[in-house]
Order: sequence, then structure tokens, then C-alpha cells
Amino acid sequence: MSITIKEIKTKSELKNFIKFPFSLFKGNKYWVPPLNSDEMQTLRWDKNPAFDYCEARYWMAYIDKKPVGRIAAIINHRANEKWNYKHMRFGWVDFIEDIEVARALFNEVENWASEKSMDVIDGPFGFTDMDNEGMLVDGFDKMPTIVNIYNYPYYPKFVEELGYVRQDDWIQFKFNASQPVPEKMERLNKLILEKYNLRIGKFKSAKEILPYGRKFFQTLNKSFVNLYGFVELTDKEIDHYVKTYLSFIQPDLVCLVFDEHDDIVAFGISMPTLSRAYQKAKGKLFPFGFFHILKALKSYNEIDLYLNGVHPDWRKKGVASIYYAEMNKAYIRLGIKTAISNQQLVSNHDAVAMWNNYENEPYLRRSFFMKQLQ
Repeated sequence: MSITIKEIKTKSELKNFIKFPFSLFKGNKYWVPPLNSDEMQTLRWDKNPAFDYCEARYWMAYIDKKPVGRIAAIINHRANEKWNYKHMRFGWVDFIEDIEVARALFNEVENWASEKSMDVIDGPFGFTDMDNEGMLVDGFDKMPTIVNIYNYPYYPKFVEELGYVRQDDWIQFKFNASQPVPEKMERLNKLILEKYNLRIGKFKSAKEILPYGRKFFQTLNKSFVNLYGFVELTDKEIDHYVKTYLSFIQPDLVCLVFDEHDDIVAFGISMPTLSRAYQKAKGKLFPFGFFHILKALKSYNEIDLYLNGVHPDWRKKGVASIYYAEMNKAYIRLGIKTAISNQQLVSNHDAVAMWNNYENEPYLRRSFFMKQLQ
């Protein structure tokens, strides 16, 4: 039984690369398939604006002409320049329960990394921090959000067997979304708003939020600037994400905090849980996928937190509690029962500590892995 590795070079081959997990996870009730159109937009060399500063190669593994695995390798040159290192990322990694298949795939990444004089391989990461990242290490019997990776328990075991060392973790929490905002927090938030002359944005539609799209991502760039491997989004990428994502967000589930100059100093964005709708869509918007997603956007009692952050000039001033409290009040008003937090790096102590204000339980944990080549 020999393993054949083939590099993905055509759009037709890329479609097969995207489709592979659908067979691997067939019958798994926890895996949430991405939309094929989103995956194609991200992975195509002529579509994703990140290719202005990234290189990428993709491979698939076959046994007797049957696909048994896939992997992507990415060099983010802006990240390497910013952080003064020579790293290659791996991502979009999936394989059957066969260590030799995993080995063959990672060998391709490592060989290319050596050719490009890279010192380290780490992942799973995407092109930017807006892509899914991390490998599930705890919570295999729970359904992730649509922006998080799911994988089988043997994945991290194989990766470590291949010489990759577990680094930092991301953790997500599950909490009762209808629990009241602590009175102490309410009083403190009122004082903060008055002291710094801040205001909370009120919107009736996504259309009203769109004009603030660029300011939002500019604040996101600054708030994430010191997180591991993060690189600020370019203007071209910002325009892409504003067009792609902000047009369908739910205004009741968003909180933007503005200063007296109408600049965004903090933000929290959540959305109705779409995981089950994505499962029903099976990777396709049409003919019926769009219906399932639209239905989930209109009728829901569970939400997922997607993004939150505070401009670095406003940290240590208690601003983060403002958007958490405002969204909490919206959840109560809308009758939302359960919420899943976005994943936070465990080393990002301030972000993780925020959840101490609420009753919560650990939900999912993901890790990224690293291997030194030189």
C-alpha cells in the first residue's frame, strides 16, 4: 500500500482539496463544514488579497487513487518581517487515521520549508488571523462555531509523534447568556462612559454599521498587534472583509464603543449560532443552503461571539466590560439562552480574565504546534 502525494495546481484540483473533509467526516455529528465558496475565495491565488504578501502550496495524499489526506503550507512574508523570524505555517490539514499519511504530508511542508530557508514550521494557521486556526485538543464531543476548526482526537497525537511541540492554547467558554449584568459592573461602566466621554453605538441595520467598517478593522489591527504571529490587515484586505462579512451582521448583537472623535475604541461582535445551518447546507449556498442559513439568522436562542478587542490606548481603563455588558443586555432582551465565546489565547491573560465576571464552563480547547528545523 503506497502513498502518493500530488501538489494542487489547478482550480479543479483545488475543488477536490476543499471537498476531501466531507468524506473524512461523513457521519460525524460535530464537524461543521465550511462553505465551499468561502474556502475557494480564501485558497485561490487570484482571489485572496493575502497573496499580495503570502506564498502557499497545497498537497493531497492518495492510496490506490483514493484521497486520504491534505495539507497547506503558507509563508506570510509580512509576519516573518514583523516578528523577525523565518516561519512557515501549515493549515487546512486533514488525514485518515494513518501516521504514515500524516508523515508524507508533513514531509512535503518540511521539504519546501528547507528549500525556502525557513527555521520553524508552526500551525495550524491560515493566511491571516481572520482564517481558522488551531487544532482541537479537548472537546471532541462538542460542536464548534463556524469559525473554528474541528478534528479527530488522533490529529494532535500524530502531529506530536512527527516531532511538533504543543505551544500556546486557545480556549472557548460556554455560558448562560441570560444571566444578569452584575450591578457592580453596571455602575462601573457608567462611570467609565462619563469620565472618558465615550458613547455606545446604536444601530438599526447592518447598512448603518457599514460606514464604520474601515474604522472597525483599523481598531482590530491595533488591538491584536501584539498577539502571536499577528500581522495588521492591509487596506485591500480590510475592504475585502468589510464587503464579505459586515453586510450581514446583526446590529442587535454588535457593540461598538466610540470616543468623542467618533473613533472606535472597543468592539464586540457576535452572531446567531449557524453551526447546524452549515451542517444542513453541506458546503453549498444553493439551492437550499441559503435557506437554512437565513432561517438560523432570523430565529435563534444561541449565539457565538466572533471578535472583540480594545484599542491599546484604552486598555487598563475598564472599557472591555462595556461591550460585554451591552451585548449581555441585548441577549437578555432577545431571549438568548446560551453563548459560546470566541477563542482566546490562554497567554492573553486580560482577555481570559474577563470571563471571570460571568458564570461559565470551559467548552473547547485548541493548540498550535511548532517544529524547529534548524
